[in-house]
Amino acid sequence: MSITLGFNSSKIIVLIFFVKVFKCGGLFLYKFVKKFNLKKYLTTYKPFLLFLGKFLLTYLLLTFIYERYLGQYDIDKFEVDGFTELVAKQSKDILLVFNYDASLVPNSNESAINFIFNKRPMVRIIEGCNGLSVIILFISFIIAFSGKRRTTVLYIISGSLLIHFLNVLRISFLCVLMYYFPEQQHLLHGVVFPLFIYGVVFLLWIIWVNNFSLYASKTVK
Repeated sequence: MSITLGFNSSKIIVLIFFVKVFKCGGLFLYKFVKKFNLKKYLTTYKPFLLFLGKFLLTYLLLTFIYERYLGQYDIDKFEVDGFTELVAKQSKDILLVFNYDASLVPNSNESAINFIFNKRPMVRIIEGCNGLSVIILFISFIIAFSGKRRTTVLYIISGSLLIHFLNVLRISFLCVLMYYFPEQQHLLHGVVFPLFIYGVVFLLWIIWVNNFSLYASKTVK
């Protein structure tokens, strides 16, 4: 009788190997924790570590999903993702409501959309302008400091919509202001509007933590 060392046998050997490795690793970790009394520190900083873990996991997961979404579009062909196109269109529509001369033209040199204001190209709207990265940051924090499920979901949806709306307004106002005050381009684009958007996000975080999160309910008690 001959025994063939096939897939099942090799899998058992690998399993035994990893059991030994984890056993040794667990023993080493136990001695390390016991020696340096890390259990005390883990207990003391448990709320912060839980927050940090939930925040990082949520942020990485949402970023991964977003990157997969962007992967559908061919950068070499200068394709612009659908959400960026939506943001550009809504920004243009806001100016049209106020009877401004605004239009959009695809950029022929990169994945971007040229925003035309009063027959002049004012800004290029690229993927980084669509505000989704800020929304991902906002959602990650809320989930890390989660409250009741229904309240958390409603706050995430309403907060994300608010950030999106403010970002659309930002692009619209930026076009107008840069047209009339071109010398203030760096101040407007690099300082004023980013501070405004991130300031709103920070304010939403403060409102959430103090009024709706589980931390707030524990503090009230």
